[in-house]
Amino acid sequence: MPISPKAPISVSRKTKACYALSMSEHASNLAARCIEIARETGVGPYPAPTGIDGVTVVCSPAISAIRPDMYQPMICLVLQGAKEILHGERAVRFDAGMTAIVSHELITGARIVEASPDNPYIALACRIDLEILRALQGEIEPEMIAAARSEAVATGRADAGVTDAMTRLLDLRDKPLERRVLEPMIRKELHFRVLLTRNGAMLRQLAQPGSPASRIAKAITHIKQHWNNPIRTEELADIAGMSPSSFHEHFKSVMATTPLQYQKALRLLEARRQLSETAVPVSSVAFAVGYESPTQFSRDYRRAYGAPPRDMRA
Repeated sequence: MPISPKAPISVSRKTKACYALSMSEHASNLAARCIEIARETGVGPYPAPTGIDGVTVVCSPAISAIRPDMYQPMICLVLQGAKEILHGERAVRFDAGMTAIVSHELITGARIVEASPDNPYIALACRIDLEILRALQGEIEPEMIAAARSEAVATGRADAGVTDAMTRLLDLRDKPLERRVLEPMIRKELHFRVLLTRNGAMLRQLAQPGSPASRIAKAITHIKQHWNNPIRTEELADIAGMSPSSFHEHFKSVMATTPLQYQKALRLLEARRQLSETAVPVSSVAFAVGYESPTQFSRDYRRAYGAPPRDMRA
C-alpha cells in the first residue's frame, strides 16, 4: 500500500521523542523528506531510489511478512517504526533512532514489525563503498580495529554525525551543482563517521585488506561469481588465504551460515526470481540454478520458502 499523495506527512511524537535528547530536529525533518520522496516514486513499502547513487528510502504504512532478499553492505537509519533482520538464529531488531549496519552481502529474511498508515515505517539507507572504507583505514586507531567483533549485522543508537551526513547527502538530490562538488566529500565523511561508531566494528575490520572480514568478503565474491557451479570449501579457503578449518569457522561466525549453505541460498533466491518472472518449467529452473536433481531442488525450496516451487505459478 503506497503512501497516498494526499496523505498528511506523519512523524509521530514517539519518533520525535527518540531524538529529542541527542539530535534536535534532524531526524524529524529527514523523516518528512523521505515521505516526500516516497510520494514521488509511488513505490510504497519497497526501497525507493532517491536519485543519489546507492541511497534509498523505505516508507511503509503496514507491517510485512518475512521477505527473503539479498542485502548489500549498507547503513540503514530508522526514522520511524521498527524492522527485524533474521541473522542465523537471531532476530535483530532496530527501532526509530537506531542504525543497522550490514557489513557483508547477506541473504536473509527481514520484516517490518512496527508501522501504521498514521505512523509509517520510515528508513533511509546508504550503500557502503569498500574502496572508501579502505581509503580511510589509516585514520582508524589500531585499538579500535582490534576490538571489533565478528557480526555482519550490528545495530546501535544513531550517531548525530551520521544522521547529519545522511541528511546532507539526501539534500543534494535537487542541487546538481552542489552535488557534483560535495557528494564525494559527504560520502567520505559518512563512511568515516560510520567507522567511528560502536556498531561500525565489523566495517573497521573490513577496511583492513588482510583481515578475516576482508578474506570472507573475497570468498563471498567468488561464490557470487560461480553460484551455479560446484564449489568446494577447500577452494574457497584457498581464495581467502586461510586454512579450511579457520575459513569455515570465520565464515560461519560472520555470516551465521556455512559457505555451501550461502551458495544454496543464492541459488534458491535466483530460482525464486525466475519462477516469479518467467514461465520456465520448474525442472528447467532447477537445472539452471545448478541443481542436478529437481526433486532435491523442490525439497530445498520448500524448506527455504515454506511452499513448493510450483506454488509460485499458482
